[in-house]
Amino acid sequence: MDDDGHAPESRNPRRRRAFVVLFSALSALATGAAAHAQSVDECLSCHSDDSLTAMRGGREVSAFVDGEAFAASKHADLACVDCHTDFTGLGDGHGDDAQPVDCAGCHDAPPVELAKGVHGGLGGRSKVACASCHQPHTLRRAADALQRCETCHATVVAQQHASLHGQAAARGDALAPTCVTCHGSHAIKPHSDPDARTAVMNVPLLCGQCHREGTEVSLFRDIPQESILENYVDSIHGAGLFEKGLTVTAVCTSCHSAHAILPHTDPRSTINAKNLAGTCMQCHAQIERVHRKVINGELWEKQPHLIPACIDCHQPHKIRKVFYEAGMANRDCLSCHSKPDLAMERDGVRVSLYVDEAAHAASAHADRTCVQCHSEVTPSHERPCDTVRSKVDCSVCHEDQVAQYQRSIHGQLSAKGDPDAPVCLDCHSYHATQRKTSPTSPTFARNVPNLCARCHRAGEKAAVRIHADVPDIVASYADSIHGRGLTESGLVVTATCVNCHSSHGELPPDDPDSTVNRKNLPNTCGQCHHGIAETFATSIHATGEPKDGKQLPVCEDCHSSHSIRRHDLPGFRTQILEQCGHCHEKETESFFETFHGKVSRLGTEGAAKCSDCHGSHGILPPTDPRSTLSRANVVATCGQCHEGSNRQFAGYLTHATHHDRDRYPWLYWAFIFMTTLLIGTLAFALLHTLAWLVRLWLTRDQWRHIKAMARTEGEAKLYRRFNRYQRTLHLLMLLSFFTLALTGMAIKFSYAGWAQVIARLFGGQPTMAVMHRFAAIILIGVFVSHVVGVVRQRRESGKSWKEMLTGPDTILFHPRDLRDLIASIKWFFGIGPRPAYGRYTYWEKFDYFAVFWGVMVIGSTGFVLWFPELLTRILPGWSINVATIVHSDEALLAVGFIFTIHFFNTHFRPDKFPMDPVIFTGRMTLEELQHDKPAEYEELVRRGELEQHLVEPFPKNVEKAFKTFGFIALGIGLTLIGLILYAMLFAYR
Repeated sequence: MDDDGHAPESRNPRRRRAFVVLFSALSALATGAAAHAQSVDECLSCHSDDSLTAMRGGREVSAFVDGEAFAASKHADLACVDCHTDFTGLGDGHGDDAQPVDCAGCHDAPPVELAKGVHGGLGGRSKVACASCHQPHTLRRAADALQRCETCHATVVAQQHASLHGQAAARGDALAPTCVTCHGSHAIKPHSDPDARTAVMNVPLLCGQCHREGTEVSLFRDIPQESILENYVDSIHGAGLFEKGLTVTAVCTSCHSAHAILPHTDPRSTINAKNLAGTCMQCHAQIERVHRKVINGELWEKQPHLIPACIDCHQPHKIRKVFYEAGMANRDCLSCHSKPDLAMERDGVRVSLYVDEAAHAASAHADRTCVQCHSEVTPSHERPCDTVRSKVDCSVCHEDQVAQYQRSIHGQLSAKGDPDAPVCLDCHSYHATQRKTSPTSPTFARNVPNLCARCHRAGEKAAVRIHADVPDIVASYADSIHGRGLTESGLVVTATCVNCHSSHGELPPDDPDSTVNRKNLPNTCGQCHHGIAETFATSIHATGEPKDGKQLPVCEDCHSSHSIRRHDLPGFRTQILEQCGHCHEKETESFFETFHGKVSRLGTEGAAKCSDCHGSHGILPPTDPRSTLSRANVVATCGQCHEGSNRQFAGYLTHATHHDRDRYPWLYWAFIFMTTLLIGTLAFALLHTLAWLVRLWLTRDQWRHIKAMARTEGEAKLYRRFNRYQRTLHLLMLLSFFTLALTGMAIKFSYAGWAQVIARLFGGQPTMAVMHRFAAIILIGVFVSHVVGVVRQRRESGKSWKEMLTGPDTILFHPRDLRDLIASIKWFFGIGPRPAYGRYTYWEKFDYFAVFWGVMVIGSTGFVLWFPELLTRILPGWSINVATIVHSDEALLAVGFIFTIHFFNTHFRPDKFPMDPVIFTGRMTLEELQHDKPAEYEELVRRGELEQHLVEPFPKNVEKAFKTFGFIALGIGLTLIGLILYAMLFAYR
């Protein structure tokens, strides 16, 4: 086992035990000594007696073994003789000359480590054996360190029990240290060994495992001091230890003790105010004799022999060399420098030498005298400061900060003599430097952005030299969630410039040591977003391998650097798609082919985005059991939005494409079928339309006078072709179809700008969805109402179904329709007369049954898309993908056919242009009837029924309203066709 009590990964104790057992058995067989192999039960037949004893090393010891405890132990799968190998084959009994068990048979590393440590041989005393700590017959888990160590180290353990650490352990605090935490488990070495954890040189680093900045102890436990390890390293004690190698200098245990560590408020504590002088005097002997008696004009000891607490002057962990005044007091300097008009000329510029005594007294340096900073003064001179030649060296007290500055980009530029480079006094003031915790300090969190803005605001000296990712870094920050949190909410814990770039060690992002370098950024952000950083560290983005030469994403790739926004603000969720698409191009393209992707393009914030399914910071591959998309979790993931999510519903193919025939054959063939149907239908209809158009133009003398008469018709009665019920159904169908077309095509072509405009005009995609479904219900209602009307019409006519459906006026396809089609084609090409069409022509019947087909196909697939959770209880998940293809392409076919072919057949053919109002008025002139439907006209005359179908025309204003409505509908339809063509030809990407 290693020093922390864990088995090395390269070892498998159970496998080794099995090997030992197998080897022992084979050896016994080979030597013929296994005629009788003892079992555990046989051994327990004697050793289960709690009074059984044996002699060991001249001492009588218990030989009792608790059988139940052994059966529940880690060694339960071993036989007694696997460990006590010297008793193998002895039969029913053995003597007292048992040899110590050699645990190295299974656990080779711990005994080797133990032998190297202090427990391997204690000054001639017998070695500490494994059994001393681990109790082999009852071992169930790692040994309780305090309980086992107490056997030999009772005094030390008692101190630890009473200490701050021991009290925390007693409360069950998982962060509380134990003996093993500091001393290790097997390779324990004396503190005199330079390699020991507790060697003087190693003690600060040992304690720093818990007490340095950023550890769980420093973050989640109430510790009065900050930056303990960092401050110690910079102190005179730390410098003595790490720079001079003085092992007699004070380390953590020198002041806090090794085991009896107590808070400073405890009267027993070595660092309690009453005990502190005694603690320090362990090293600093005869303090009263050597200490300066008067400091800043006051007696050091207020009462005789009452030594004050050292920390009154020497801050804990920050003890520095003391700089005493060189025989000068502040009043000596201020006798001149308190005059506001005191100045000098430097490089042709007048520089004030005035020092505001009140400002200095309120500053962080109030307890420092002038000469502690201006150390080149000579008190014996008439003007002591005439020997000052150098600028103040801040590193005398602020060594670490100055070292960071010198390594920073600011320090590098300053070293090169760059006049734009900031130095200490650009941020900290001359004599009125305030602590960063003071609200009036320039370095107070709320004021930091304005401080940095002096150089980095747009147009300032630093901004013009830096090619930033945003035009104005400062303005972008001010508008970010961090900036708003600081300035609007007053949250001084929010991130400012120094939290990300550091206070003194600013480096460009491409520097490997920069806090904002890509490899360091998660740790930088993790200082505040600790939980998120832990989650991200386990994700595929942190642990995966970059592909195609790309880098794995870090915080700024998704959140930007200075313009970080709240995730619940409008636009943030839709921005995710673009961010993920930088690396996942193919997945993003396929996502935008899904419903989620299309409505996201229309600006719908609530639609599922990448992070809703994959997670945001803890993204894992679907093969990982912890992934939100693993088989165990995917149903619940879908269920966040889709109540009723089930296993088959989760089988929806999220990033599937119909272009991949091998992986998605159902999608591929559905697309091929619908594309063939769409192209074939429109191609045939278009050829038919073009041929008809040419023939009508060539025969315009035959219909021009009829069209003119229809326009000038006065009060003459008209033939009623459609009754009110039929016209009403057509109007409802028109309104519902147009609503379906506009809302549906906007989703299908969501990548086009016009689709996004339509979505906004409708009030957004959620409103469009409601209108789309409402229109679908209306259209289905029209379909059902029509079927009911046909049944009623048959009943009122007195005809049988056969007579009605096969008669000359039937709406069903009839052999005559085929003859009319052939005759029409001949007429189109001038090789035959125009056919005598009846009540319903073949193209009208085609339009009629196209509605039946469309309602069934679009309606059925629409219900799958409307209720996917319900219908996937009986359908596979990929049926949603197929339904999407069929629904979308059939809708495109319907829109394309209605707004082109149907419009031409009824309105745009030359003999009806610009519009035939018969579907709105239900009326047409007898001349039109005789020309358009000669067979129907002749049949009505033959039966003498023509008169009963003649009605009065609508008033002119009503006809005008009908035509206005019709023209609006035609305009919308043609505009939509134009937009669709534009999207397919120029906007598709």
